Amino acid sequence: MKLEGTYTALVTPMTDGRIDTEALARLVDDQIEAGISGLVPMGTTGEAATLSAADRFDAIKTTVTVAKGRVPVIAGAGANATDAAIEGSKLAADAGADALLHVTPWYNKPNQTGLLAHFGAIAEATDLPMVLYNVPGRTCCDMLPDTVAAAAALPGIVAIKEATGDLRRAAQVISAVPDGFSVLSGDDFTCMPFCAVGGHGVISVVSNLAPAETSQMIAAARAADLDRARELHYKLMPLMDLLFVESNPIPVKAGAALLGYGENQLNLPLVPLAGDGLRDLEAALRKLGRLGS
Repeated sequence: MKLEGTYTALVTPMTDGRIDTEALARLVDDQIEAGISGLVPMGTTGEAATLSAADRFDAIKTTVTVAKGRVPVIAGAGANATDAAIEGSKLAADAGADALLHVTPWYNKPNQTGLLAHFGAIAEATDLPMVLYNVPGRTCCDMLPDTVAAAAALPGIVAIKEATGDLRRAAQVISAVPDGFSVLSGDDFTCMPFCAVGGHGVISVVSNLAPAETSQMIAAARAADLDRARELHYKLMPLMDLLFVESNPIPVKAGAALLGYGENQLNLPLVPLAGDGLRDLEAALRKLGRLGS
């Protein structure tokens, strides 16, 4: 399974404190129609950490059902206990996911040997292709390039979402892994130059709100059309900035609500974006043409 292009780390729309499956279905359709390469429900942006297993299943199942095979669905299934991650993989498989996204275990702080053993055990327990996810800023756990290369040699592990935001690290990972293994950016701010140094695409937050522009930016960068890629990068940069004024997914959830995908609701301990942040986000969406004047 070769992963290339723009994959949206989907928000999970909510209304009256419950998953709004109708709004999620519209979001999935709109993303695909805008040219997105794939969908990633139940990651950080989807609030997987604060949803029940039943809600996670429903969100993945809805995404798969609406996608109808038009694009791959890579479901977040990570946990900081290996047995729980295997259970999450089974849940995602039962919901019909095409592949799995597994984050490095948080809080436990395993060493590199432990990381390799963790991902190897998950890969052995599932038939689905697996995407690793390295985001040290959230997990306090960093999967180093040599460990990524060792994991890439294991059957079923096909890609990594590299979210350090460090282009030197990106180049180190790209140079370490074998041909056919995909290296995807997990950082919107650097995803354009990430592709310019050999990355294969992005798992994006901003594409929830601007899927066509994000897809076009990545396509241009991968085609070495750097003038067009830069133009789109700077067009999107104000929105990118606003999506990280608070912890993800607080701002993007507000943006999705402004576009009509559910309400501006999150599960505690996250609270909705308000005040100047919300007004600035609405103004940025209007400037992009995503909201009426």
